[in-house]
Amino acid sequence: MAQQQETQGRSAFFYGTLMAPPILHRVIHGSSSQDNPIYTTHNIHTTPAILHNYRRHRVRYADYPAILPHAASTVRGTYVSGLTDADVGRLDVFEGGEYVRRVVRCRVLGGQAGEGSGNGDGMVEGEEVEAETYVWIAGEEQLEEGEWDFEEFKREKMRFWSGEQGENEYAGVDEAAATREGGHDGTGGRGVNGHITTALEVQRSEADEVVLNAV
Repeated sequence: MAQQQETQGRSAFFYGTLMAPPILHRVIHGSSSQDNPIYTTHNIHTTPAILHNYRRHRVRYADYPAILPHAASTVRGTYVSGLTDADVGRLDVFEGGEYVRRVVRCRVLGGQAGEGSGNGDGMVEGEEVEAETYVWIAGEEQLEEGEWDFEEFKREKMRFWSGEQGENEYAGVDEAAATREGGHDGTGGRGVNGHITTALEVQRSEADEVVLNAV
């Protein structure tokens, strides 16, 4: 029986941990290693982007941020195109019940801004594009006023999320995460061995089994 071909035309706006390629690829490909053969079959494209009328917040006791609608605010992130339906399904599992997926319109960024133009970060706002993004629904009381810092995340927290030197490098990541910040797991179960990651692996195994049974 021929397998039904899935569409590859979905796009997303990411503004937090998924801006880091090793984490994004671990979620949608099952591994952050570029030796993973699925890299050759997925044709995703990433570009800087900006989302208007939303504000990014730190989430209390967490490594990851949240966004909420907020007039006149902007959020810098990445626009990723070429995602498949299966990719978005895995992203839904990864984001969990704290977020809802919504369609938004963001603008891609590129080039160098001249004097009096651009968005203040040396890049020019370009084409407006439609994308799906994940908006916080778990209560504003869980959010902090301060802005989330991607560079700080990469420097201090990313090791809890991605085994960049091999998936088994952080075999004790959940135990380590649970002992920091007053016993709170800053990954929310999304680390290399977290419960959300385990759910992703189960989903991927079930999908592989369906494919094998279909051929």
